[in-house]
Amino acid sequence: QVQLVESGGGLVQAGGSLRLSCAASGSIFGIAPMGWYRQAPGKQRDLVAQITRGGRTNYSDSVKGRFTITRDNAKNTVYLQMNSLKPEDTAVYYCNSDPRPIVSGREYWGQGTQVTVSS
Repeated sequence: QVQLVESGGGLVQAGGSLRLSCAASGSIFGIAPMGWYRQAPGKQRDLVAQITRGGRTNYSDSVKGRFTITRDNAKNTVYLQMNSLKPEDTAVYYCNSDPRPIVSGREYWGQGTQVTVSS
């Protein structure tokens, strides 16, 4: 079964912190790199952080130094610690593997978790 369940989003003031979690089915987690993506209204979905199974990470310039991605391979879970949040971080956050799983001929995505940062 293919499944991604994101959680941990919410409303926070600028400068605050949130920790997102993503529980993935083993068929997705496997040996693939895992990433966190975000999509703001009217914008495309962008990769913000990625981590390999061995723990190597990379970040988009917009979140570097503020966000930290980690993974627990035993729990098939990936996390995103977000600090010093800014209003421009407001978006729906999704996790997924690379390459992304295909279900019924389409890329599979979870429901995402909403992050709203107030100024």
